[in-house]
Amino acid sequence: MKLADWSLRFYRIPYVHTIRWANAVENEGVYALLTLRNEQGQAGYAEGTLKATWSGVSPAMLQAAFDDILIPQLAGTDLSDAQAVARSLAPIPENRLAKGMIETAALLLRAAAHQQPCWRFTQGQSKIDVAWTLTRQSPARMVAQALEQYTRHGLCSFKVKGGQGVKTDLAVLRALHDALPAHCRYVVDANSQYTPAETPHYLEQLAACGVQYVEDPCPLESLSLFESLQRQSPLPILIDRACTTEQDAERFLQAGALALSTKPGRIGMGEAQRIRQRAAQHGAKTTVGIYAESALGTLINLQWAASCPVGLDAFPAEQTFYLGLTASPLKHALWLEGGAIHLPDPPLTDTVLDLAGISFRPD
Repeated sequence: MKLADWSLRFYRIPYVHTIRWANAVENEGVYALLTLRNEQGQAGYAEGTLKATWSGVSPAMLQAAFDDILIPQLAGTDLSDAQAVARSLAPIPENRLAKGMIETAALLLRAAAHQQPCWRFTQGQSKIDVAWTLTRQSPARMVAQALEQYTRHGLCSFKVKGGQGVKTDLAVLRALHDALPAHCRYVVDANSQYTPAETPHYLEQLAACGVQYVEDPCPLESLSLFESLQRQSPLPILIDRACTTEQDAERFLQAGALALSTKPGRIGMGEAQRIRQRAAQHGAKTTVGIYAESALGTLINLQWAASCPVGLDAFPAEQTFYLGLTASPLKHALWLEGGAIHLPDPPLTDTVLDLAGISFRPD
């Protein structure tokens, strides 16, 4: 199966509320939609989230990378062979987001060629438990948001963005425990805001609050530091920022990692799958992390999340960010009920897209 046609479309969607990340303050999301088509006209899709402090590319930069380097690199590649696609892209350095988008779109194209949605093609499940991400705000506002999502959608798993100071982080967790039912689950992501010296005490405090995992409590690029912290920690450290390739995964797993974050929106489904396989070999767990996806990106990435073997997921997929956007690239809303998203059975096609009013041309 060869590439017959392709396109890259861009759109921006305002947020309902201003989002305060660890490294940026934003009022909207900017996205790219890659479409790959085969000779029969069937299509595979991938969404890329474009943020200067995350992906490090602008729309114009991404367009140029596809035009000048990556699409020519696919010439003659059999898109039905996942390993052939990976081999074609391997000689190209950097361009992590763009290469990941190609691997994701190629997987969905293989499923479409079999007239199946990706989740069915990979023998996955159609109903995926999801979690809500509580971004940095006052404890009262974070609790109010959690209550709203629990009441409206049945969400009972929460990724709590920490790094606001140990006292504030603990205040948020205590308030959440007081306000929400006892069966609710929590992961704290500190976005590497604390020092290695502060981290052991921080981990102990979070464990006492019933947190299941702590993501990136401090910079974890040093394997010896990570190994020491995990050995002392009363709960698993979830590795995100320092683990973006299967080689990264193997190094951390050898150092005793118990949980790794995989973000198909950041690295593509191919690399995410390779990380998942490495984790499984070591008896470690993985998560499907947030990459500020739109509803379309959520629908795409949950196709891969659906194929996770039972027991390997450390936490429900963090794929509900789209609820905080003011518009959707999809004609119909995702079916979210009882804390789970139900995936549609037909393959994704252009007929379900609605980019009118949100799309734009790169400068």
